[in-house]
Amino acid sequence: MRVYLPATTTVLQRLLDEGRLEGPHTVFTVTPQLRDFYELSDDHEELEYAALLAAARASLRLMDVDPLAARRRVVLAADVPETSVTPIQDEGADAGAARTTADLATSDIASAHIDGAEAEADVRAATAVVLEADLGSEEAQFVVDQAEGHELAWYATQEIGPALELL
Repeated sequence: MRVYLPATTTVLQRLLDEGRLEGPHTVFTVTPQLRDFYELSDDHEELEYAALLAAARASLRLMDVDPLAARRRVVLAADVPETSVTPIQDEGADAGAARTTADLATSDIASAHIDGAEAEADVRAATAVVLEADLGSEEAQFVVDQAEGHELAWYATQEIGPALELL
């Protein structure tokens, strides 16, 4: 099952250094709740994109508590056993939120999605206010929307190391 793991550049470096990220992990994926929320039960590609975007927003939250991470959103697309994934059914959780008990090895990663340099200022600003946006601040939401307006660049697994070196 394809899942999208929100991450930071610090997490990415740990994956490269250690070859794995120990579970459990909060991830985003196509859950029944996500299908219901978007009413797109037949368009799996669109639903996966929605899960990727939710993971990108969660990456902002992770950067808020990781001052050493570059101010670029990071999402890892990974394949895990479907039996290891349980949707989070909490009323306040994102519709695509789930937990996986699986460890993620480098070989499980399908791709990495990372903001480009042009997004860094907007991501820095959004990181500072993402929690306020989550609590309903319209001004903070505007700042977060600016960051979310940037497309994440796609990297094959063999490109992750060189991409990190460029940051």
